Amino acid sequence: MRTLVALMTLLAVGQGALAAGSGDREAARAVIRRQQDAFRQDDAATAYAQAAPAIRSIFGTPELFIGMVRQAYAAVYRNRRFEFGTDEELPDGSLAQGVRIQDQDGTDWEALYTLERDADGAWRITGCRLRKAPGTSA
Repeated sequence: MRTLVALMTLLAVGQGALAAGSGDREAARAVIRRQQDAFRQDDAATAYAQAAPAIRSIFGTPELFIGMVRQAYAAVYRNRRFEFGTDEELPDGSLAQGVRIQDQDGTDWEALYTLERDADGAWRITGCRLRKAPGTSA
């Protein structure tokens, strides 16, 4: 009987951890969505606010940040399709979130966002690696 109680306790704890992980996943995706919506509306301040402090310190202003995104990440800035793919919790507690993107010209891309918790506990974007999807011509 004690074994059964212990097993049920472990299962309950495991489900709680899974729920917390899924809550983190949704919170991180919400940050990416918020930034994506801001790009669509040319809202530099909101897009910039989703970036981690280290990223914000590199660019200094929302205008410089959104200018860089327009130039170097055109598929992220303006796209036809933006769909979440797989995600992974990294050993340091940060998250990696894959996104499938189709740019305005119909070219498919893969983006890998990394996110970490800010001092206030909110998720913030620490980077985005963008590459053409396998099988896409250069």
